[in-house]
Amino acid sequence: MTDFDATTALVVVDCQNDFTDPEGSLFVPGSEAVIDEVNRHVAAAVAAGSPVIYTQDWHPPSTPHFEKDGGIWPVHCVAGSWGAEFHPGLVVGGPTIRKGSNGEDGYSGFTMRDPESGADTPTELHSMLQAHGASQLVVVGVALDYCVKGTALDGLELGYSVTMPLEATAAVNLQPSDGAAAAEEAAEAGATVV
Repeated sequence: MTDFDATTALVVVDCQNDFTDPEGSLFVPGSEAVIDEVNRHVAAAVAAGSPVIYTQDWHPPSTPHFEKDGGIWPVHCVAGSWGAEFHPGLVVGGPTIRKGSNGEDGYSGFTMRDPESGADTPTELHSMLQAHGASQLVVVGVALDYCVKGTALDGLELGYSVTMPLEATAAVNLQPSDGAAAAEEAAEAGATVV
């Protein structure tokens, strides 16, 4: 288990029904088991007085992010839908950053990218972390090879120390090695992958 203190924040990435429930439209294999691990990290963070911040995909019904509209993903996490809700077993005890609500790609908790222009828009995550005085991040959730990795890499770029506990993540693995490659990429960028 990662050590938490006042300078360490836990970022819980996209533990939503569409990703973590077998009935979800973009189910990530193994993600059901991740919820218990994420909850252990939440409990440790809360006990240490560390901030816990959640991210949530929150898409419109049509967006270039979706396959039906020219993207690569099935329709998922449409704002207000069952699929966009947090997994019912997830302990939620902190603010939530919603991303992609204007049709952007929301891979990172820190930034959203317009799928047509490529322009990046920051979320409120960095300012929230700064308000808490956080200098270290623990990033958990789904999916390791997309949103967890993107959040970790952006956190490193913004100057945070980042830890990624692999037992509290799961990968989509469009290619069988995507999760391992994501962990390696994060480690090479400076994250502590445990």
